[in-house]
Parts: sequence; structure tokens; C-alpha cells
Amino acid sequence: MTSAQFLILATILLYLMTMVFIGVWFSQSGSGDNAHEFYLGGRKLGPLVTAMSAEASDMSSYLLMGLPGLAYLCGVAEVGWTAIGLAVGTYLNWLIVARRIRRYSSNLGAITLPEFFARRYGDAKNVLSCIAAIVILIFFIPYTASGFKAVGTLFNSLFGVEYHLAMVVGAVIIITYTVLGGFLAVSTTDLVQSIFMTIALAVIVVFGAAQAGGMPVVMENARALPGYLNLFKGYDPATGAAASFGGLSIVSTLAWGLGYFGMPHILLRFMAIEDEEKLSVSRRIASVWVVLSMGVAVLVGIIGYSVSLAGKVPVLTTSSDSETIIVKLADLMSRHGILLAVMAGSILAGILAATMSTADSQLLAAASSVSQDLLQDFFGVKLTPAASMVIARATVIFIAVVGVFLAWNPDSSVFRVVSFAWAGFGAAFGPTVLFALFWRRSNKWGALAGMVVGGGMVFVWKFLIAPMGGAFAIYELLPAFLLACAAIVGVSLATAEPEAAVVKAFDEARI
Repeated sequence: MTSAQFLILATILLYLMTMVFIGVWFSQSGSGDNAHEFYLGGRKLGPLVTAMSAEASDMSSYLLMGLPGLAYLCGVAEVGWTAIGLAVGTYLNWLIVARRIRRYSSNLGAITLPEFFARRYGDAKNVLSCIAAIVILIFFIPYTASGFKAVGTLFNSLFGVEYHLAMVVGAVIIITYTVLGGFLAVSTTDLVQSIFMTIALAVIVVFGAAQAGGMPVVMENARALPGYLNLFKGYDPATGAAASFGGLSIVSTLAWGLGYFGMPHILLRFMAIEDEEKLSVSRRIASVWVVLSMGVAVLVGIIGYSVSLAGKVPVLTTSSDSETIIVKLADLMSRHGILLAVMAGSILAGILAATMSTADSQLLAAASSVSQDLLQDFFGVKLTPAASMVIARATVIFIAVVGVFLAWNPDSSVFRVVSFAWAGFGAAFGPTVLFALFWRRSNKWGALAGMVVGGGMVFVWKFLIAPMGGAFAIYELLPAFLLACAAIVGVSLATAEPEAAVVKAFDEARI
């Protein structure tokens, strides 16, 4: 191991030890001793932690690996419209959903999203919470797997550490601080991780541009590729010619923004803020950070291409390889003195931060689904507070093990795995959340139909319809979301109106 690699490794280890320390700290403070604290932090998050925790848990490894990798290979078309859709979705989610779900969930005493659905619709049998919990388990497993895959790829690319070993070690660290400290530990580490992610993006842009010969050279190289900087074309690396990115593709890609309305780990942050009046501050912080971070992530990919042309890093030709461009740039940085080696370690810690901040939130949401929503609410199992915590922590471990298994293939793409899981949550929960919050007439049968149709159609469209090509080859989230909305409206109108108590609770939660 070279001295540069040693400094990088030492910086990363210091960062990881800090994350574990946070988990231990909140464990000692009692933050993980009961369900309300473990899953929702006692609803006492401040506006800064709420904003950055929500966005850090959202911006998984695709921020520092998926987005730059796609921009590196194909230019700005697909990745650019994806970023625009996500930015708009972020703002609208904070603007129209956050305050309403904070007040409504608090009035109902709901501490998980499935529990909110059941109490919102007066579902005494908790069928809604059961289906919602199953949806969470189905789609969080591949989402978590993508995070573990990113950890393995990072250490394998940089240090030559065996991919599977690196992935398992990363999973163990994430599990440790999640099961120890619960929601407050996860949210606090998310804040720290968002800082590392920001530093990583800012530093790598400046360094990469310098290594490429300056931004004029970067732009000249990008313009030399047909369609590379064109939002309506894009570049096809297979043919070396401009691709085509028309209206249907743009609408399909913008649909990424619809996913925000159904992300359990983001909605939980809205439910957990200490004062709903502070959500406007959180909205401004989150929106600005998302726009800047995604814009810079795309720029990293474009700069990385020019650094490859300059011969400073290898030319990357596949999607799985191109997703390591920020790792290659950090490795290059580490060879330019002690200070830059430490900075390179911070950048790689930023990649871990992006991965861990999403994986920990997903594991926590999955744990609540099994312990609270399935076992206690649906099956009626009476658990003591201590037993509930044991089940929750065991679920975290189980989901992580399955995620590691699914991520065993080192050639899988982080971006593609995340896009499928994102579609699943967006279609199954997004319409259900919106109608639950804003349509008085919606009932439990409509909500149930929306979840089943939305979640099921993601699979149907992805694996049966999209392969037909042409107009059908659109992002599965869009058709699944629209069909779920239609199912909620149609079934709600075809069945009995909600009970008077349900309507009264809806009216009391109005802003």
C-alpha cells in the first residue's frame, strides 16, 4: 500500500468510526429504547437536520456514482432531464406534502407510513398497513443492495480489496449504527454525510477541471461528441453518433420527480420534524442543496471524460465502469501530496456517505414495517417494547443480508437498480399519499387498489411491456403512477363513502 492509499484509508476509517460513535451515543441516550424514538425520533428533528437528512437519505449512491457515470458515457440528455424532474419533485414534495402529513400523522398517532394509511382510512383490520409493509420490503431490498454494491465497487476500484469482502464490511458498519441508535442516529449521521457529499462534489470539480486542462478544454471535448451537450439528443457511445431524446423520453424521464411523493424514508422525515412551522426553512435548504448537488454531479461526469482524454485516468466504456469515475479522480488526486490525499479520502468518504445515508434509512423503514405494521398491527402479535426492538433490529440484519446477496454481481449498475426501486415506491405509495392527504372522498378500498395496481404495474411494464420498444419503452414509473391514480379514483367512487369519523379526522388535519 502506497502512502497516498494509506492516508485515504485512514481518512475513510476515521469517518466510519465517527458514524458508529454516533450510533453508540444515541443508544446510550435512550433514543433507540422504544418504538416512537427508534422509528421517528420522538418527532423532535430540527429544520436543518430534517432538510439534510431527507435529502441525504434520498441522494443515494446514484448522486456520486450513478449520475456522473451516466453523464460520462452519454452526455446531458437523460441525466439532465432526470435531475430536473428530481429537483421539481423535491420542491413540490416539501411544498404540498410535508406540512400536511406532519399534522395528519401526529393527529392520528401514526409513527410509520403503513400505520398512517391504516389510521387515515379507519382500517381496523390493518390490511392497508400489511400491503404497504410488503411493498416496502419488496422494493427496499434492491434499493439497499445498490448501496452495498457501491461500497464494494469503491474499495475494489481503489485498493484492490476483494469486492465481496468490502461490501460485507460496509454492510456491517451500516447495520451497527442503525440498530444501536435508531431514527435520531440515522438522521444525525445523514446530516454529517450530506456535508461530506457536498465537500466531495465541490473539490472533485475543481481538481478534475484542472487536470483536464481547464473548463474551456472540458467544454471543447464535450462539444466534439455529437449530441453530448444537447438536452434533446444525447450521445450514443455504442455508435459514436448523436442519439435521440424526444418529447416522450423527456416526459418519461421527468417522471422521476413523481417518485418523491411515495418515498417512505423521506416522508418519515416530514413526520418527524419538531414544529411544522419550521418546514418552510427546511424546504428552502433542501431545494437549494438538491439543485446544486445534482448539477455538480452531472458536471463531474463531463469533466471526468476530459480527464480520461488527457490520459490521467483510464477511458471507461461500460455503465458499471463509468460509475467509478469519481473514484478514479479521487485516486488521481491522492498522488498530489498529503493534503490532497486526505482530501481524496474525504471525497471517497462522501461516496460512502451517499450510500450509507440511504441504506440506513431504508433499513429502518423496513424494520418498522415488520415489527410495527406486520407483526403487531396486522397479525395482532403482542410484543413488549423490548421484544419489538429485538424484532426491528433482527429485520435490519435480515434485509441487509438479502441485499448483500442481491448485490453479489459486481457488474450490476447502481443507476438502473435504483431507478426500478424508485419507480416501485413512487407508483405504489405516491398516488396513495396524495389522495390520502387531499381527497376527502377517497376510501380504504381505493387506497388498497392504488397500492396494488401501482406496485404491480411497475413489474408488468418493466418486464413485459417496455421490452416491446417504441412508445412503450418509457420509464415504468409514469404509466404505473397514472394507473394507480385511476384505480384510487375509480374504486373509491364505486364503493361506499368513508365513515364519518374518517372524514372528521381529514377535516381536522386541513392546513
